[in-house]
Amino acid sequence: MSKKPKPGFRAVNKYLMGSPFKIRPVADIVRRLPYSEAVSLLENMPQKGARLISKTLKSAASNALFKNKALDEDMLYIREIYIDEGPRLKRVWYRGRGRADMLLKRMCHITVVVDETANL
Repeated sequence: MSKKPKPGFRAVNKYLMGSPFKIRPVADIVRRLPYSEAVSLLENMPQKGARLISKTLKSAASNALFKNKALDEDMLYIREIYIDEGPRLKRVWYRGRGRADMLLKRMCHITVVVDETANL
C-alpha cells in the first residue's frame, strides 16, 4: 500500500524563538486567505509572529512556483497553517533570599501549506 501524497506545497520553519501562544492568533488571521492578501496583511502587522509566518509563507509559495511553472502568485491560497510547540530552553532566574525560579524560553515550529485556488 502506497501513501497518497498530501495536496499542496509545504514549507516548515523549525526552532523559532517565539512562544506558540503569541504566534497562533496571527496565524488565525491569515488562515484560508489568498496568498497576496495574506502577505500584505502580515507585512503591516506589528507582531514578531507576523514576520516569522511571512517568511515561511513566502518559502511555501516559492516552492509551489518552482515545482509548478504554470502557477501564478494570484492563484495561491493558504490551505493550512499551524504552529506547533518546540523544545524549551530552561534558564535559572535568580531571586531574593537565595531562591531561584525557572525561566522557560519557548520555541515553535511553523508549517504552511499553500495550494491552488481552483481546489477550493
